[in-house]
Amino acid sequence: MRFRTFLLMLTMTLLLVLVGNLVAGKTGSVFAFLIAFFMNFFTYWYSDKIVLSMYGAKRIYEDDFPEIYSIVRDVSRKAGIKMPDVYLIEEESPNAFATGRGPEKSAVALTTGIIEILNRDELEGVIGHEISHIKNRDTLISTIAATLAGAIMMLASIARWLAFFGGFSRDDEDRGNIIVFLIIAILAPIAAMLIQMAISRQREYMADEGSAKVTGKPLSLAKALSKLHESLKYRRMQVNHATAHLFIVNPLRGDFISNLFSTHPPVEKRIERLKSLAF
Repeated sequence: MRFRTFLLMLTMTLLLVLVGNLVAGKTGSVFAFLIAFFMNFFTYWYSDKIVLSMYGAKRIYEDDFPEIYSIVRDVSRKAGIKMPDVYLIEEESPNAFATGRGPEKSAVALTTGIIEILNRDELEGVIGHEISHIKNRDTLISTIAATLAGAIMMLASIARWLAFFGGFSRDDEDRGNIIVFLIIAILAPIAAMLIQMAISRQREYMADEGSAKVTGKPLSLAKALSKLHESLKYRRMQVNHATAHLFIVNPLRGDFISNLFSTHPPVEKRIERLKSLAF
């Protein structure tokens, strides 16, 4: 886990230094390195808050949603970890994700849509899945990957603008820089998707199995996944591509590129594996 996190931060640092060098030579490289240092620091400590704020998630308490709160508390107790904070996202598309550095500091976020369409047992299965991510310490690298991938996308956008505004120059050196900027603009999004792919699909299977063991209700999670999968046909969610891998089901279903680089295993296979655990 620590090694993978280190690789993610190193990749981002090198990319920022490269762009800084292209823009302002050695001075730009030093400046970019300092930016990368502080970005990595804040990403490590505050990446969970960043992602939660991206979706306008609001923390809820027992008086707000007693049933949801009790499910999270009970499943956490069964899993043997500290109860995570509970957040609600005002969104009709049903989905959920977990975030945080680990069992000692974590959060589970649910959309209003998922609360509306799932019954208690199905919600327990979903929350068990997210609690398993927390217990397995998947949440840190997943959230950092989301933050860094978003930053890489931003760099690609900056590179495109630099190339555009430099396109009026006739200087041969500037033309060379324009070509480099265009290359970065094309390759950076691909790099972001590769970072997301570094988050193994296997962790989703492991979280499903963890939920089945903790709750003892693999079929309930299977039914929940089926409902969530079908709901995406008519309840689409506007999400940042960099954070899509955080959710329990891929919110970008139907997008060819998203499916090609998806960190989510096919829902059908997940359901089959959960059904096999019931017998």
